[in-house]
Amino acid sequence: MKPYGVNELRRKYFDFFESKEHLVMKSFSLVPHNDKSLLLINAGMAPLKPYFTGQEIPPRKRVATCQKCVRTGDIENVGKTARHLTFFEMLGNFSFGDYFKHEAIAWSWEFLTKVLEMDPDRLYPSIYGEDDEAFDIWTKEIGVAPERITRFYRDPETGECDNFWEHGAGPCGPCSEIYFDRGEKYGCGKPDCKVGCECDRFMEIWNNVFTQFNGDGKGGYEELENKNIDTGMGLERLAVVMQDVDSVFDIDTMKAIRDKVCELSGKKYEVDALDDVSIRLITDHIRSSTFMVSDGIMPSNEGRGYVLRRLIRRAARHGRMLGIDGTFLAKLSETVINESKDGYPELDEKKDFIFRVLTEEEEKFNKTIDQGLTILSEMIDEIKKNGQKELSGENVFKLYDTYGFPVDLTAEILDENGLSFDNDGFNKCMEEQRQKARAGRKTTNYMGADATIYEELDLSITTEFVGYDKLETESVISALAGVDEEDNLKFTEALTEGTKGSIIVPETPFYATMGGQQGDKGIIKTADGTFVVEDCVKVVGNRYAHVGYMSEGMIRSDEKVTLIVDKNNRMNTCRNHSATHLLQKALREVLGTHVEQAGSFQDGERTRFDFSHFAAMTPDELAKVEALVNEKIAEGIDVKTDIMTVEEAKKTGAMALFGEKYGEKVRVVSMGDFSKEFCGGTHVKNTADIVVFKILSENGVAAGVRRIEAITGTNVFAYYKKMEAQLNEAASAAKTNPSELTDKINHMQEQIKALSSENESLKSKAAKDAMGDVADKIKEIKGVKFLSVAVKGVDMNGLRDLGDQLKEKIGDGVVLLASESDGKVNLVSMATDNAMKAGAHAGNLIKGIAALVGGGGGGRPNMAQAGGKNPAGIENALNEAEKVLSEQIK
Repeated sequence: MKPYGVNELRRKYFDFFESKEHLVMKSFSLVPHNDKSLLLINAGMAPLKPYFTGQEIPPRKRVATCQKCVRTGDIENVGKTARHLTFFEMLGNFSFGDYFKHEAIAWSWEFLTKVLEMDPDRLYPSIYGEDDEAFDIWTKEIGVAPERITRFYRDPETGECDNFWEHGAGPCGPCSEIYFDRGEKYGCGKPDCKVGCECDRFMEIWNNVFTQFNGDGKGGYEELENKNIDTGMGLERLAVVMQDVDSVFDIDTMKAIRDKVCELSGKKYEVDALDDVSIRLITDHIRSSTFMVSDGIMPSNEGRGYVLRRLIRRAARHGRMLGIDGTFLAKLSETVINESKDGYPELDEKKDFIFRVLTEEEEKFNKTIDQGLTILSEMIDEIKKNGQKELSGENVFKLYDTYGFPVDLTAEILDENGLSFDNDGFNKCMEEQRQKARAGRKTTNYMGADATIYEELDLSITTEFVGYDKLETESVISALAGVDEEDNLKFTEALTEGTKGSIIVPETPFYATMGGQQGDKGIIKTADGTFVVEDCVKVVGNRYAHVGYMSEGMIRSDEKVTLIVDKNNRMNTCRNHSATHLLQKALREVLGTHVEQAGSFQDGERTRFDFSHFAAMTPDELAKVEALVNEKIAEGIDVKTDIMTVEEAKKTGAMALFGEKYGEKVRVVSMGDFSKEFCGGTHVKNTADIVVFKILSENGVAAGVRRIEAITGTNVFAYYKKMEAQLNEAASAAKTNPSELTDKINHMQEQIKALSSENESLKSKAAKDAMGDVADKIKEIKGVKFLSVAVKGVDMNGLRDLGDQLKEKIGDGVVLLASESDGKVNLVSMATDNAMKAGAHAGNLIKGIAALVGGGGGGRPNMAQAGGKNPAGIENALNEAEKVLSEQIK
């Protein structure tokens, strides 16, 4: 048995199953595709769910993958043990209604014993207790002694069994696992130590799931007509066995990261137990973070972005605990990329982007943790002042949720101060947050895809798109669905005038909404009726649903129809789509190659393009991008489309949208040497057809994601026509002509500024006159001067100015002003330095009286303000202020 490295094991697995006529597919993105039940891909079979359910037809009946996965359910244990990981790779071979138990078991044994040359005497299969078929295959066909096979039965109380895979109602079946005996040194020493023991001696390395039943969720099972194979084998676990090391943190790829952590921190592994926890945690978390960012996930405060943020911040904090100064995660990520790019070349392609995201988030956290320490220090002072010994769970949760301050660090600092926190209260807050998250998650069926009536159709009913070269074609209706009185979509034999519904045909020139490009509009005609197509969408089973309403007559199922796409709308959409390709390339030229598509939208009106970038674009950058796109439009470059394999396309330098599912063949759209992208959308024949390109806006939509909205062609002319009309209207309102409008506006602004200044002076004088001489209104409270005055018609700005003047007039002390203006109340309080030293606090003073005027507010010790809705309470508020101030003064 040779100590193969992780990358070599992955290649050997692929080569073996290619020899068994499997299609080797690259790992799917960690971001689930059309599966709202998962935040992140957490198992090898997860991205293949639609193939198992029949919702989609697989590219081949035999498939093999090495799927990157992230699980964070036991994140708190990562680092504390050498077993737990958040990121792992799952090898899998899958059969969709093709081979079954005999081949799956035989090939798993062949790969382990022949290709990897494992000692058969160290391999122990397990089966579901009642699966005699699997037992016979292992004993009679493979030749494993019966006593070496472990049967696992259902728990008599719960009915559960580790060797029977099921998830509620739906496809399910027994499993057969293969365990490797690592030797007595990893065992527990008990005489009955065997397969299934909790110790580390017998390690599960292969799991064959035989999906042969359809369960009703109540213990009833029916045989499936088409049985499937779902195999899972953890690549890291396999490497542990092959390399004969203690844990996953010792295998070649992870040891390289672990060693880099030690190099940066100056620490040694397996010297200090607490240091080891941090070293393992960082080693794991930087892998997850690197792969998540490469798949376009950005740190945020919700969903998968929150998972990423938590991983990065945990790693950054443990780096501090190891004594690493400054930012370091990008340096570690470079090691991750170097170790994993053999299987995931996109890591190397995106490394600059990955480094930048990690560094920016790490820098944010460094600021956050300092802020959290300050806030926690204030909380500690407060509870000590009140003679308490426990910080509330609400405050701990606030530190954790709002400021990203780790709970364990809060507990550690509290302990150093002889304090603790309300753990039950914190857990209650956490549970409330989880409930909100669960409530926000969409309900799905067993396999995660939203159920629709289209799943009821026979799999033979599909749609072929023929609209790249023509906008009109004839076809026959395969299925009709109409909206009933209760607004439910149901299959029907006919649609009549005024009815809403959808039509499916075998061939269509209508493009269905995909890849950001919106579906075509148009009409479907028969001899007796016309159906107006308002949208075209792709539904399960590679079918195109033409959505709209009957404008006249009737359409029947199986009837011959003519489908006609709206030519103008298609042309405008093509202009916008082709311009988006030019825009992406122009952005990469002007801003840098870190720019990648994060989302897009094109219809007949505009294009919207979301892209990765960390700052608002400057006017100069926007001008350069717009000019470059228009330059390429003016060059009149032919737009060429080629169909090739994914690998051939990549060799041409074509850009792919990462995370998108691609078949064996892809369309590559080229605009000369300037732009080359994977794209299934429709485009102009020549860039000159776009006519002109105009950027309307640029703004941020998420952390590290910017958005540009733009228009093309006739929409640009319409835009400028509207702008011209608005310019003429504005000039008319300003009593000038368009060419002199700017000068007129500048002159008017100067006049407004002068009049405003004069108005403020008059209001200030009026307020002073209304107050009269305030000297006799100054009171002394415990040696601190206090002046409270009520005035009328003064706004908040005026009150602040007045407060500054009165504060200067009394020298040292506290000023409180109240004004009734337009039926509302404004309050302003100010305190001088000496007054604050005596205990005065303007913010708490306002806080103590604001309720009496029907409002709320507060502020700093030296200045605070509030608003209210009850002018009748002003007098009571001013009286109460004396009591509040008296309590403040020491």
